[in-house]
This record gives sequence, structure tokens and C-alpha cells, in this order.
Amino acid sequence: MSTLQTLGLGAIAGFTIFLGLPIGRMQSVKPATKAFLAAIATGILIFLLWDVLSQAVGPVEDALTNGRDGRFAWLAFLLAAGFFTGLMSLVYYDLWMKRRRRRAFLGPGAASTAEFEHDHHFTGMSPARWLAIFIATGIGLHNFSEGLAIGQSAAADKLSLAIVLIIGFGLHNATEGLGICAPLTGDQEQPSWSFLALLGLIGGAPTFFGTVIGQAWVNQSVMIVFFALAAGSILYVVMELLNVGRALASKPVVTWGILLGLFLGFATDFILVAAGV
Repeated sequence: MSTLQTLGLGAIAGFTIFLGLPIGRMQSVKPATKAFLAAIATGILIFLLWDVLSQAVGPVEDALTNGRDGRFAWLAFLLAAGFFTGLMSLVYYDLWMKRRRRRAFLGPGAASTAEFEHDHHFTGMSPARWLAIFIATGIGLHNFSEGLAIGQSAAADKLSLAIVLIIGFGLHNATEGLGICAPLTGDQEQPSWSFLALLGLIGGAPTFFGTVIGQAWVNQSVMIVFFALAAGSILYVVMELLNVGRALASKPVVTWGILLGLFLGFATDFILVAAGV
């Protein structure tokens, strides 16, 4: 398989995330519907959390069972550090953003006005849009690892495996687009197509870049770090979406949505399992 063909397949796998993005422009959505969509996104992300953690923990367990204590300690450290960074960096970033918004709106006199103008790009973004960006970021980290798998299979000249990966990851990305935009449905201001395109690039483009790197260079330690970063960021987004769901609808509505999202995640993954990947 040529480099151009490999990059084309990686681009296709990442592009499918755009299929679910138009839902972000849906307006006048009932709170229960918004909560259900957010719950579906939560279910998909819970599946992705399990997926990336299992892939990150696997090499660490192998090093332990093979009696390679030094290697195990190093990989376990990378796993813990990556997970901590992926989760807590978003927690403290969110706190920092909230402080900047409060200072912009509550500062005294003329200083308040100047500070508001300086921080307009922070205060002008609704909480729903920030949440969508956080979701896209977590998914983008996960999709980078998927791109690595595509690149590695292509580099080994395993054409059938690469195609199966494209199909499976493409289906995953299509549902992930829905998850990214779930918080935007019914937002007071309709998101522009350019903002949706930005979300698609954040979430989908890493698949392409992962394919490029996966074909040229593979390093187990680096892969564990990316898996762990993705898991930490996904866990943060799951907690945020659960808060949204609890505020908008009853527990049964949220639970049904989470179950549906989980089923979607596992159903698309079955393509890979059936192929023996």
C-alpha cells in the first residue's frame, strides 16, 4: 500500500466525524431531548473510556507478568501520569476559565470594561460550546491512537486489516460527531458552520496525523501516554455530561440514553472483533 493511499484512508476515517455534526444546529429542542442526546454521547464516551484504558493497561500488565519489573514501573508511571494530566488539566483549566469570566464581569469601574474587552473571546463562548470543545479534544486524543493503528497495519502491508480498521473507526467517528454536538442542541445561539468545522477538525484530524506517524514510527511508551491522556480527558467530559443530564431530565431518560450510547459503541466495535483484530 502506497503512502498516498494510506493517508487517504486515514483521512476518510477521520472525515466521518463530520457526519454527526449538523445536529449541533438543531434549535428549539426540549430539555428532555437535550438530556437524552447528552446521555447518548455519555454512553459512547464510556465505551471509549473502556476501550482506551484497556489498550493502555495491556502493555503494562504484560510487562508485569513477564517479570520485567523495571519496564513495568516505567510504563505504569507513564500510564498514571498521562491519566492524571488528561483529567486534572481539564479540571483546572475549567476553573481558570471561570475565574477569568468572573473578573471580566465583576471588576470595578473602567477596569472591568477593559478587562471584559480583553477577555471577550473567553466570555463570548457559552458553557455548551466549551463542553463541545472539551468533548472534541478528548475524542481527538482517542482518534490519534486509532490513526496509529491504521498506519501500523498499512506499514506492515496488511491491506485487509487496514480496510477493516477504516470501516470500524469510521463508524465510531460518525457516532462521535453526534456526541460532540449533543451539548449544542437547543443552545441560545446557533453554532456557525465554521465552528462545527473546527470541532470536526479537533476531533477528526488526529486520525489522519496518527496515520502519518503510525506508518513511519511506532513507540509503545508514547502510545501508552496518548491512550492515558485520552482516557483522562474522556472521564472529565463524562462527568460534565452527567451533570448536564441530571439537570435537564429524569434519571430513566438519562439511563436509557447512556445504554443506547454504550450499545452504539460496542455495536460498531463488533466489526473489528469479527475480523479478529
